[in-house]
Amino acid sequence: MSFGFGIPRPRRRPSLTPMIDVVFLLLVFFMLVARFGQDGALALSLPGAADSTAYSGPPRLVDIGPDGLRLNGIAVGAEALADELTALTEAPTDTIVLRAVEGASLQRLVTVMQALRDAGFTALVLVE
Repeated sequence: MSFGFGIPRPRRRPSLTPMIDVVFLLLVFFMLVARFGQDGALALSLPGAADSTAYSGPPRLVDIGPDGLRLNGIAVGAEALADELTALTEAPTDTIVLRAVEGASLQRLVTVMQALRDAGFTALVLVE
């Protein structure tokens, strides 16, 4: 007894059109949500760098905490920090040491740094 299964049909090749459509839609999506612009950057001086000048003058250590700022161990408001530092510096190029205290967010550190830059201070050093 023999079985007849009919004439074998040639195998169909899978269509790539749906996959190409999906890839095209993903490409369009990622192009639309991508940010086209430059991220901001802050220049920092590294302690002990070859181009840095020697530290001189009174101490200028700014502790940046999650809930406030301290200048040389004394609590100071964010709006008064630039005025207090002006009294401790001879020129805007004098070194100011910044230290983030445990719990301080990176955004808080960057905000304080930007405020000091806007006030004219150019020699900011970040220490651990």
